[in-house]
Amino acid sequence: MGAQYYGADSKNGDRIDDPSQDALFMMISELNSSDNTFVVVQPDEDGPVWFASVAVLDAGGYEIVRRDTSRNEHEVTTATSINDIARDLTIWMAARDFPGRPTRQVTDF
Repeated sequence: MGAQYYGADSKNGDRIDDPSQDALFMMISELNSSDNTFVVVQPDEDGPVWFASVAVLDAGGYEIVRRDTSRNEHEVTTATSINDIARDLTIWMAARDFPGRPTRQVTDF
């Protein structure tokens, strides 16, 4: 059974379906500059319209890339706090569109 919404894959072959913030933290923590240099998160579908990646920088820290072609978004940032990266990615991914996911209903009281 594949991911319901998205999957996270690291260069060393690890995969987590629908990773939580804690799972992203663990995957990013395991990155290194020799054989496990990046993690990519994207919808578990052919031709995904968005992705996010985290890569180890040679000078230390991480490069974070967020791309969503459906919203014409492309952002590249750097950070050093794995906790902040995992939290920010979780929030960003929650705002993406997923086929079959119920839409939020806003009610005025």
